Amino acid sequence: MEKSIKWDFDTYMQEMFQMQEVEAETYSPLALAYIGDCIFDLVIKNLVLNRGNKQVKKLHKETSQIVQASSQSKMMRVLQDELTEEEHQIYKRGRNSKTISPAKNQSVTDYRRATGFEALMGYLYLQRRYERMLELIKTGLDSLDNNEEQS
Repeated sequence: MEKSIKWDFDTYMQEMFQMQEVEAETYSPLALAYIGDCIFDLVIKNLVLNRGNKQVKKLHKETSQIVQASSQSKMMRVLQDELTEEEHQIYKRGRNSKTISPAKNQSVTDYRRATGFEALMGYLYLQRRYERMLELIKTGLDSLDNNEEQS
């Protein structure tokens, strides 16, 4: 039996601000990446903060190492084999979208792959498929940990 993740924050927010239901499939890949970037950042900041109280500078450094395009790109290399056809299509739409040029320290390939990852996270978030979103994030993070151990 599948466990259900109950998250009332979005329900409260929707009621408080009288927000409308959204149809995630109608949003552009960059709009999906926009919200996906935020939700991924929030998940990672929660995980980093949960490791213990530290100076904000140290929290930011740990977070930045995970949310940067190169880390998301590494995660996506592993996750591609885990995606459903629908998820893969969303990822590809994000990856292939016309984006702003990457930061100086990021490759175009990593930046595009990261945009696809963020679009997928945004899509799953807007669909309220939190369990699947978190499952993919965990698999991706586990792959980063495994790469560090092998280095």
